Amino acid sequence: MAYRYARNPSEAEDIAQEALLRAWRKRSTLRDESSRKSWLAAILRNEAFRYYSRPRPDPTDLAEVLEGSEDAMVVSTVDRFDLQAALEVLSERERALIAMRYEEDLTQPAIAARLGIPEGTVKVQLHRARVKLRRAYAS
Repeated sequence: MAYRYARNPSEAEDIAQEALLRAWRKRSTLRDESSRKSWLAAILRNEAFRYYSRPRPDPTDLAEVLEGSEDAMVVSTVDRFDLQAALEVLSERERALIAMRYEEDLTQPAIAARLGIPEGTVKVQLHRARVKLRRAYAS
């Protein structure tokens, strides 16, 4: 009976299932046992109307969202490889400074204390390492 109201078998199954659930929950409202078929048919019809009145997401919107996120993943992967290649240009000392500052999130005074060098030296070396990194990343 749900096939009358549905556009395809999948929708018919959904409508029938929801109608049966609603009928089970409301079984106490059935007054006359002899009118069970018409009572169930009315529930089925109302459930079909409810089913088609619900807002549905547009599948093309979802495809565009997924497509965009996939593009972003590709771009971020390429950026990471470019950054890794640019980091290879730096010396071991410069990479260590960059790692302490940005990966470990240490302040310049903390880096200076760890390495046992003056804070001004850390500032200058970090600045030079960033300039070198920026040039390598841009090319």
